[in-house]
Amino acid sequence: MRIAVIGAGAMGSIYGGRLSLHNEVYMVDTSAAVVDHISREGICLEEPDGVHVYRPKAVTSTEGLEPVDLIVLFVKSLYSKAALSGNPCLIGPDTYVLTLQNGCGHEDILSEFVPRERIIIGTTQDNGAALGPGHVRRGGTGHTNVGMLTGDDKRFFPRMAEAFGSCGFELEIHSDIRQLIWNKLFTNVSLSAVTAILQVDMGYITSNAHAWNMTVQLIHEAAAVARAMGLEADDEAIIAEIKAVSERTPRGCTSIRADLRDGRRSEVDTISGSVVRAAEKCGVAVPTHQFVVEMVHAMEERERGEK
Repeated sequence: MRIAVIGAGAMGSIYGGRLSLHNEVYMVDTSAAVVDHISREGICLEEPDGVHVYRPKAVTSTEGLEPVDLIVLFVKSLYSKAALSGNPCLIGPDTYVLTLQNGCGHEDILSEFVPRERIIIGTTQDNGAALGPGHVRRGGTGHTNVGMLTGDDKRFFPRMAEAFGSCGFELEIHSDIRQLIWNKLFTNVSLSAVTAILQVDMGYITSNAHAWNMTVQLIHEAAAVARAMGLEADDEAIIAEIKAVSERTPRGCTSIRADLRDGRRSEVDTISGSVVRAAEKCGVAVPTHQFVVEMVHAMEERERGEK
């Protein structure tokens, strides 16, 4: 299979590196230094069974390349549109686009580039940490969960399962991927959002009554939206799970908090913002989520010195 992985960070390197074992893989990144390093040295993955070097092709420009069978997006969601706009030659009449990005609602952007029947939404249990250009420690492995917005009429999933499985990825196909996406989203739209605004570790949330009250309110709102969409959402079960996550990883730092701390734009629009957009479609009130989105954007602009 011809595959383009856009974004050569930790997760992109894990997928692009391993998929290159039995597929024609192009790593696409805007950093010339990263691309040059991968072209010379390959991708070095420190994996549970040892250190391995993989050698996908790496490019900063895809101009002149033929369309691929599959594009895997591993850029931050706020850069998805730019990533696809900047690489139009990768997209042909049979190209599928897979997002394993954080958050929800990515199909709104992806559908500008490919029809909805060629959009694949998913989550991954893999994780990793970048140690340097083309050098990643793979921290854990697990299922790559995927599903389509429509039926797989062209039987793409069997091809994808073979391509991924031959490279050591466990592909699990779901008939309704939305439930899995929202199960993961509940943590991000509550715990992540509050730690970001307060700029605190995850353990603080359950140790402070005010922080916990806000977190619980966010869970109630998100669960109400999920139920309005026809999904399952048990408020008390979600609250118990979020509480356990906070207590298990008291020094944990969420991605939105890290982005605000380091002066970067966050993915709040595809995390908390996705709840707001879904709520508008369903006619559910989510005032706390609306507050969170506005507050995070205000903090982003403050850090960038905007007026």
